[in-house]
Amino acid sequence: MTEMTAGTFMTGTGRKLRFALLFGTVSLLAACQSSQMMNQNVVSIDATQGSEQNIASLSNVIAANPNDPEGYNVRGAAYGRAGDNRRAMEDFNKAIALNPNYYQAYANRALIERSLGQRMDALNDYNRALQINSNYDVAYIGRGNLYREAGQQNDAFNDFSRAIQLNTTDARAYHNRGLIYQQRGQQELAIADFSKAISLSPKAAQPYNGRGVSYLALNDDQNARADFDKALALDQQNAESWANLGLIFERQGDFTKAASYYQQAKRLNPNYQPALQGLQRTIGTT
Repeated sequence: MTEMTAGTFMTGTGRKLRFALLFGTVSLLAACQSSQMMNQNVVSIDATQGSEQNIASLSNVIAANPNDPEGYNVRGAAYGRAGDNRRAMEDFNKAIALNPNYYQAYANRALIERSLGQRMDALNDYNRALQINSNYDVAYIGRGNLYREAGQQNDAFNDFSRAIQLNTTDARAYHNRGLIYQQRGQQELAIADFSKAISLSPKAAQPYNGRGVSYLALNDDQNARADFDKALALDQQNAESWANLGLIFERQGDFTKAASYYQQAKRLNPNYQPALQGLQRTIGTT
């Protein structure tokens, strides 16, 4: 499942039966475009911010300005980048203690809480951030992802739409709303949102995968294949891209080539259902 997650610290048998199953497979692929896109950071930070050297430098800044909440927020982002959730939480807690209206720190803490499975705490922090600043797009996107995970698609849709109304430049708002349009069968609207996400984040593979699935649902195999090829060129470790291209070849009747793509998807993700089901249809085994 692949979704562009919000919160940068600031994603057979006979031939007749095979083809009869393809429409349902497109629906399954669409459902699986939902849970990990792009790095989950706390604020928009440089790729080196999680390094020990940078954290040490930030610690020196904090030592010189121990009552400045911004230092703790930025170092918390660095700890989050480095995967040290405990220290990240401590820094965000300190930033909030020093400035209870520091809405960015609430959203950053929510991202850590979400990664730890503390969904209600994360929801409360996103709500608090939005109480302080009702125009904070990052919090709408983060809260929208929480709603999606809880199956509250309408609430998620509203939050992503609100971020978009605020002119967010975060591609995840468009990508994740596109996934909801796709789930609703509104493929043209989904394609428009995926296209906007691509324009904002052209090196991210998932919007290409998402748009390709919507093209498949519209029986536009040519554009679908172009998108899946691009997604694979951007990320060859993504099982979705391999399985999606396998489906294209399966629709064209090239079951041998389709099976090879499904096999590669299975190697990357042994439990990826579209790949396993594709193998069952094309060679009768998983």
